[in-house]
Amino acid sequence: MNPPATPTAVPSPKPTIADLLGQIDPNKLNDHLNVLAGFGSRDVRHPAHAKAVAYLYEQLGAIPGVQLQTQRSAYQSIPLENIFAIIDPTPTYARETGWVIVSAHYDSISNRTPGWDPRTTAAPGADDNGTGTAALLELARIVAPQRSRLKERLVLAFFDGEELFFKGSAAYVSTLPKGRYQAAINLDMVGFNPIADRLDLLWYTQGSAQLRDLAIATNQKYAIGVAPLNAQFAADGNTIMDAAPFGLAGIPSIAFVQRYGENDATFPGNYSFHTVNDTPDKITNKRLWLKAAKLTLAVALEIALAN
Repeated sequence: MNPPATPTAVPSPKPTIADLLGQIDPNKLNDHLNVLAGFGSRDVRHPAHAKAVAYLYEQLGAIPGVQLQTQRSAYQSIPLENIFAIIDPTPTYARETGWVIVSAHYDSISNRTPGWDPRTTAAPGADDNGTGTAALLELARIVAPQRSRLKERLVLAFFDGEELFFKGSAAYVSTLPKGRYQAAINLDMVGFNPIADRLDLLWYTQGSAQLRDLAIATNQKYAIGVAPLNAQFAADGNTIMDAAPFGLAGIPSIAFVQRYGENDATFPGNYSFHTVNDTPDKITNKRLWLKAAKLTLAVALEIALAN
């Protein structure tokens, strides 16, 4: 009598992009946001800024498969520190072009507060931009275990100095060789809107039209539900977002933001941003925040995921 055959192990199916979107944890988003806002200020001139830097290193350093890099620069003698979480397809990945970058700024400001002093005034920055920073931390947690499925390097950039008119991202872009990135995606202020799950989709110069179209199609493909998703053309750096330096350098670049412009029927106005009142309780639409994180991740994976 022959011994029974050993069952053949069936490999687990690879999670789809839709599966990965479902892994974004609203509780983790909240936890990160509360910690970031709880530092009191992340203004580059405030002592508590260093606590935010330490927190980002701690959280990202605990994720297997994430490589950390730092870029330090200065603006008017103010030190800035960009933090990069790099996720490569393989340990030997060596391509120097075609990368994908997803960014959010982690610094804050409260210059609309009477008597503001950046060295001492609180700037909790919950919506601006704790929401984007928390989302980027979640994306790192979700993508790193899938790194062997990537076809290109994915860089998650935590930019400093955006509140000084995107000085951190501009310093970084000034160092880039031609062709380094095929796409840049930025997430900034995505948690406030008590009346609609809307986002503005800023796209920079005509070179970003294809990336804009991908974002619109991705929202529909995965039934993410951002509505309306309003495409806005940005021809210059007057749209003060970290996507701007990339777009103006000829890199296809988009940004997701709850509103860039005047109030309208789907946005009542956020009057707490850039004040001491930009606190976690002002995140009035956590559903939108989750959708924005999903849309950002889905667009990045549509480009960077091999299978």
